[in-house]
Amino acid sequence: MKITSVSVRKIEKEGSRMKGIASVLLDDAFAVHDIRIIEGDNGLFIAMPSRKTATGNYRDIAHPINPDVRKHFEDSILEEFEKSE
Repeated sequence: MKITSVSVRKIEKEGSRMKGIASVLLDDAFAVHDIRIIEGDNGLFIAMPSRKTATGNYRDIAHPINPDVRKHFEDSILEEFEKSE
């Protein structure tokens, strides 16, 4: 699997920890949209797209299965986020 494209839209809303929204294209064949870029206590991180369940909790719609793939997503998205400043 190769990330072939990353697009980032920055969000500048005072007091919000959400700093942007990203979309990722995999192998020029599969897109994942609405990946949130969040300012955490230890820096930026990504949150995968999710939806609210009947119990009021949130569940990821799409997500990496292992830490290596998550790091690959995060590194690619945050690199593009930094470029867009």
